[in-house]
Amino acid sequence: MTNTLSIGALESFLIAISVLSLGHFINSKVGILKRYNIPEPIVGGLIVAFSITVLHFQGVSIEFSLPLQNTFMLMFFSTVGLAANYTQLIKGGSKVFLFLAVASFYILIQNAVGVGLASAMGLDPLLGLIAGSITLSGGHGTGAAWSQTFAENYHLNTLELAMASATFGLVMGGLIGSPIAQKLIQKHNLESEYGTDIDTHTRFPELVTYNEREEDKVTAKKVIEMLFIMLLCVAGSQHLSSFVNSFGIAWLKIPDFVYALFIGVFITNIFEITKVRKIDTDTVDILGTVSLSLFLAMALMSLKLWNIFDLAIPFLIILTIQTLVLALFSYFVTFRVMGSNYDAAVMVGGHCGFGLGATPTAVMNMGSLVSRFGPSPQAFMVVPIVGAFFIDITNLIILQAYISFIG
Repeated sequence: MTNTLSIGALESFLIAISVLSLGHFINSKVGILKRYNIPEPIVGGLIVAFSITVLHFQGVSIEFSLPLQNTFMLMFFSTVGLAANYTQLIKGGSKVFLFLAVASFYILIQNAVGVGLASAMGLDPLLGLIAGSITLSGGHGTGAAWSQTFAENYHLNTLELAMASATFGLVMGGLIGSPIAQKLIQKHNLESEYGTDIDTHTRFPELVTYNEREEDKVTAKKVIEMLFIMLLCVAGSQHLSSFVNSFGIAWLKIPDFVYALFIGVFITNIFEITKVRKIDTDTVDILGTVSLSLFLAMALMSLKLWNIFDLAIPFLIILTIQTLVLALFSYFVTFRVMGSNYDAAVMVGGHCGFGLGATPTAVMNMGSLVSRFGPSPQAFMVVPIVGAFFIDITNLIILQAYISFIG
């Protein structure tokens, strides 16, 4: 007999925040988690999910009330759109298009590998997409969002598998990125045109760089204004989704988070063109991080890990092969197409990062490379632009094509 313990909405929200604190505490104590940039909500959420699984086998079932989970997801994807304006694309130059083409072509291969191996193992081909670009190129947020869509439209419970796949990819993306790029640098005797001195920023202050300790200039007024715009994207996505779905066209059933993303793109570029107002990127970054963290914490703490036991080994096989395929592709294809130079090698490290994990993993890989071999401003401009936004668009188009074909 199973006893069910229902947790109220406020208490569930407090637990979600506690999940983040737990993840932060564990990451600060376990060096390998911090080194590979494992997100705090993933660490804390998996521990809570594991605890709930233990209780489940003891006859106790825990149910959380999380009415804001979907809202936080839509808020996060709205910030992805708000952070992308046309000036970013112009600054990146032709290399942005070239790298986007390479990364998009690889997504075709990634999903072909996932679907092919899933079918060969007797699994639903859609599960191959979970072990493909949904989680590996999309990350935890995209994986959780698509899992919700799969549950509603195809009656497949894939959230646990998506979180496990994304976490596996995050770790492997951090493991293979720097070594592969370093091998290319050393094999071809490549070096940065800016040298390897520690005073590079003093000599070249215009270089693009990432500084985790940089203080964001955020005010209460900016937060309120940005929350208004983000919630406008959220409400607009829900109404737009309902309007499109009212036509009853199967291939137009696009997830709500995609509408939130595109509405964000529309708003930020209208502001950029008309100069009516400028989107404050510091505030967008902070609110986006908070929204994603809370969404993932809520998603992870609700996981029913006992549902994935039968599929653990097949998925591990698929994900291991996916890692090997990306390693070979980035080494032989990405490097050559991007110019076979130092910048191309650093981009290889970045491609391994977001091709298996997420853009932060890509930046982490590139950061470790440039700290040793010298700056690569082109890589730090191209990879984040493609990995943080544009690849999501092509990933969506490719996924819709695969789903339509499989279905």
